[in-house]
Amino acid sequence: MKMHGLGNDFVVVDARAQDVPLSQGLVRAIAHRQMGIGFDQLAVISRGAGDAHLTFFNADGSTSAACGNATRCIARHLMTESGRDALHLTTDRGDLFARDAGGELTSVNMGAPQTDWHEIPLAQEMDSLHLPIDGDPVGTGMGNPHCTFFVADAEAVDLAAFGAVHEHHPLFPERTNVQVAQVIGTDHIRMRVWERGVGVTLASGSSSCATAVAAARRGLTGHAVRIDLDGGTIHIDWREDGVWMTGPTMHVASGCFTAEFLASCG
Repeated sequence: MKMHGLGNDFVVVDARAQDVPLSQGLVRAIAHRQMGIGFDQLAVISRGAGDAHLTFFNADGSTSAACGNATRCIARHLMTESGRDALHLTTDRGDLFARDAGGELTSVNMGAPQTDWHEIPLAQEMDSLHLPIDGDPVGTGMGNPHCTFFVADAEAVDLAAFGAVHEHHPLFPERTNVQVAQVIGTDHIRMRVWERGVGVTLASGSSSCATAVAAARRGLTGHAVRIDLDGGTIHIDWREDGVWMTGPTMHVASGCFTAEFLASCG
């Protein structure tokens, strides 16, 4: 299936009925936007302890423990399929709970944020609220590492160059997602995203969660914020039980890979 959440796009492979082996080379081939299908992340649905288990891959073939928008898209698909309005999903990030938020919106609890240096993880012990990097960013873990810069004008940042440099900063041994965020009000943020292993994306769920947490920790906003991304708007609410994200999803198409394509991938 091809899906997207606010332009953050995914290929979703349903492996509940049979195992679907995915090599790093095959993932990269599917990700190619001219010779494959193209995606920001690829997600695999398999059977698990909950209603389903989700595994995520980046466009470069590397894995990620979390992908918020893909989780929302898959949750919407599974709720439509089952007729249910709430789900228990498992990921390498841990247990995630999804629900129908009404108005064709889907909510997912992405769990508690990780703010200790070793959880994010960072290369050495430090205060994650003020990283020793030019621009004074905040480090946050949401099952994957994030580095959030608060800027006066998000549009003015050359995100392709800025993100590429900071993804590989030595403070982040597993690389990092990079956000540039402009605080518009105590409940409103404009944000742009560079995802590790992908590049510039129109939206990112885990990045939205990390930015909301970073802004609240800095005292720039409250715990519930609207975040305007290049692909649209998402709502984040950091509560006692975790960080809830709510937004629209889109199921674009369903299909199968041809034998010719799979053979070409080796």
